[in-house]
Amino acid sequence: MNRSAQTPDPSAAQPLAAATPAVISVSPASGSSAGGNPVTVTGTGFTGATAVRFGPTPSSFTVNSDTQITATTPSGTGTVQVTVTTPSGTSNQFVTYAYVATAAPVLSSVVPSSGPAAGGTSVTLTGSGFSGATVVRFGAVSASFVVNSATQITATAPAGSGTVQVTVTGPGGTSNGVPFTYTTASVPVLTSVVPSSGPAAGGTTVTLTGTGLATATAVRFGATPAASFTVVSDTHITAVAPAGTGTVPVTVTTPGGTSNGVSYTYSGAPVLSGVVPSQGPTSGGNTVTLTGVNLTGATAVTFGATPATSFTVVSPTQITAVAPAGPPGPVTLTVTTPGGTSTLQSSYFYVNTPVLTAVAPPSGPLSGGNTVTLTGVHLIEATAVRFGITPATAFTVVSDTRITAVVPVGAAGSADITVTTAGGTSNPVSYVYLPAPVVATLIPNQGPTTGGITLTLTGTNFAQATAVLVGGTPAGFTVVSDSHIVVDAPPGPAGPLDVTVTTPGGISSPVTYNRVGAPGI
Repeated sequence: MNRSAQTPDPSAAQPLAAATPAVISVSPASGSSAGGNPVTVTGTGFTGATAVRFGPTPSSFTVNSDTQITATTPSGTGTVQVTVTTPSGTSNQFVTYAYVATAAPVLSSVVPSSGPAAGGTSVTLTGSGFSGATVVRFGAVSASFVVNSATQITATAPAGSGTVQVTVTGPGGTSNGVPFTYTTASVPVLTSVVPSSGPAAGGTTVTLTGTGLATATAVRFGATPAASFTVVSDTHITAVAPAGTGTVPVTVTTPGGTSNGVSYTYSGAPVLSGVVPSQGPTSGGNTVTLTGVNLTGATAVTFGATPATSFTVVSPTQITAVAPAGPPGPVTLTVTTPGGTSTLQSSYFYVNTPVLTAVAPPSGPLSGGNTVTLTGVHLIEATAVRFGITPATAFTVVSDTRITAVVPVGAAGSADITVTTAGGTSNPVSYVYLPAPVVATLIPNQGPTTGGITLTLTGTNFAQATAVLVGGTPAGFTVVSDSHIVVDAPPGPAGPLDVTVTTPGGISSPVTYNRVGAPGI
């Protein structure tokens, strides 16, 4: 097959300017006047949002998608309009949020519910009405704390003894109490380290799980202290791995002693070297194979900024991944493992799905062999042209909008023509295989040399007749039906002549017409 690369059609559609954002709903539609409540703003045109306001007051927010934003309400009163601002403008729909009087906080749980008498335990308080909290107390002793949300506070237990009531005080008052018990210190126990491996350069954040971790004073990877660590609770610590090599035991030290060790392995950084195939449809869904080294334990594969739909680590040198949907053009492939991250710049190309608009001529003979021209868009990378399930005998890519193809043999009736590229398979356009015409009778089968008489041909497959030849000369004709044509006999010298009918399906076998001269006197 012949293919020729041409410059893409400059008349291809250009992207439209972004529309002004529109706010459709806010959920929930009301909350505490102290603010701090998460709400979901739904609408359109949110990409690139620069501000979300509750009345005139800006809020912190995260753009989840072009149609959804998560915002944290600022403090306020009454009913206010919620607006979203992007570079294209500010929404003007009157969607409101109602501030209600602040109630006293309610405390439902304290986790963990115990810790050493020396204090220092990181405790998670769960409940409601925590926005604007001013004091957290363990009994009568104030604790340091951070308000994570309206329903969660992280506090550090002060020193104490026995069982005390934990309370939260906010703008609405002081909550109910939930008990916290001070205990004597014991040797910590580690049960897991996740992830259990990372790069030799260190910097990986790992989560240590176990018991008796609340008063940790040190976390070590082998003999090397962690770059930093945070006690989350009596059962969890997050730590940043230092640089290292091989497999080392991770330990935690508290006033009660040093824990058992749990293995952590320093891994080599991954290196990507290739991707096959290197292009695919914008709809995604195709499987590609990534090759390289140190790919074991891969935790992420991304196409540009989009994660692969799924991926499988086949071996240390190979990963298969299902491409996600993406816009036309090149993207960078990235693989992340515990040992680090590797990228292949602009190594995968998203290709538009081809679109067919027409085929000319739209019909031809059963024997094929005729050339048709396909028109459409995104045809430049065509790898196959099919008539039904039968490949074209040959095809040539003329440009991004045109292909010429040689029609294969086919059966009478319609066949769907499709074009396949790396971007997928096009919509079909119809091509009709036509049987050749057959002339059964010619009446009359003779006439004068002066012409001027009408001949009637009967037979089959006359409906799309394009010519009737009498002795090689085109004659005027009228198609009466698929089985009936009337022909104007042309003048000419006496003698027998071949009469044929031509259609897109071919030329009929000839029948004989005799011109007879006038009798002599």
